[in-house]
Amino acid sequence: MKGMDSTTIGKYRWRICALLFFATTINYIDRQVIGLLKPILEQDFHWTETDYSHIVMAFSASYAAGLLFFGRLVDKIGTKMGYTLSIIVWSIAAMVHALAKTTLGFGLARVLLGLGESGNFPVAIKSVAEWFPKKERALATGIFNSGANIGAVVAPVVVPWLAGTYGWQHAFIWTGVIGFVWLIFWVFMYEIPARHKKLTQAEYDYIHSDDEDKPLTEGLPEGIKPVTAAATQAAEAADSQGKVTWGKLLGVKQTWAFVFGKLLTDPIWWFFLFWLPSYFSTTFNLDFKKPNLQLILVYTATTVGSIGGGYLSSWLIRKQWPVFKARKASMLFFAICVVPIMFAQYTNNVWIAVALISLAAAAHQAWSANIFTTASDMFPKYAVSSVVGIGGMAGSVGGILFPILVGDLLDYYKALGNLGAGYNILFTICAFMYLLAWIIMHFFAPKMERVKL
Repeated sequence: MKGMDSTTIGKYRWRICALLFFATTINYIDRQVIGLLKPILEQDFHWTETDYSHIVMAFSASYAAGLLFFGRLVDKIGTKMGYTLSIIVWSIAAMVHALAKTTLGFGLARVLLGLGESGNFPVAIKSVAEWFPKKERALATGIFNSGANIGAVVAPVVVPWLAGTYGWQHAFIWTGVIGFVWLIFWVFMYEIPARHKKLTQAEYDYIHSDDEDKPLTEGLPEGIKPVTAAATQAAEAADSQGKVTWGKLLGVKQTWAFVFGKLLTDPIWWFFLFWLPSYFSTTFNLDFKKPNLQLILVYTATTVGSIGGGYLSSWLIRKQWPVFKARKASMLFFAICVVPIMFAQYTNNVWIAVALISLAAAAHQAWSANIFTTASDMFPKYAVSSVVGIGGMAGSVGGILFPILVGDLLDYYKALGNLGAGYNILFTICAFMYLLAWIIMHFFAPKMERVKL
């Protein structure tokens, strides 16, 4: 493939990346609605911080279970059907929130939302592994993962406006509707490379240019198009080989590297997502019944972090760095970038707090773009969704446990009339969790060797 430019190769894979980006954007708009409406809902339903933490935990628990289920399911039914099922469930669940009349009702709606939304990342990561060579996967992951940040930027603008103009129920209804709009494009535009009629032979060969992907075309006549029946059968045969059980995956140390990396860092992002609106509201008296510039800036920064994080390791690989060294050096740098958030406790200036939190949130998304890619670096394509599901479940378990600490801690300090002290402790925990995760990942997979299953 040397000497071929992007025009010669083709660019259809980036259209697929755009689909994944918009799905992830919708995913995060839907899940963030409740955090943005928390100041309104806690007054209408008389929630305590503990009540709210239980609702977050309900989502986290179902999301954890769903990740394990969807990770396995997608490896069996494929990415196209997997995403279709996932977005139908989560879009319906988002709209069901509007019917909730009690705290229990919100909890049940969050359970259904968690089950549906859990399909997003196993499908998206597997799709990237199917559609991109290794040297482009981190960048593609960073781009689609930035949809989480765009969703977090769009939501603080749209959700308060919908709630203030039409009532909070409409915020849930309309964010659910957009999922069905996206589904139309997915059904008509997506297929695996071997079956896609708009994919050129040159781009197909480029996508499968990594050594471990060569069996997809092995034995086919020279110059055969990937859309032919023979190529489709070859792809399906390769995809059906070596199906693995959870037990076999849990028996390799690379799985545990991914598990601990997600377990320790995912809860920090969920804390940012679900409690930052409340933090800014209580600490700096911000009004969340109208669009909020502070949150928009925080989540805009995360967009830069996600794409930049994916670009950095991909750039290092193009500079002939070994893949594992490029990923790990990038992740160490981003882990260090989170540390300054601990200094947010020493400022009374909202914009300094925004800057410190923005840096940490951007670093998380840069970290996320790379840790997801380590799964496709270390595991064959037919096992990627299962591994992402296992690791995602671990991250969600952390997302279940951490809100217990958050809720109890904030309620305790609120009773003492010093809520800020609770946030100070939480920001200090956030500061060092990524370094701890990096050390543990290095212990389990120092060179991120390719797994042979």
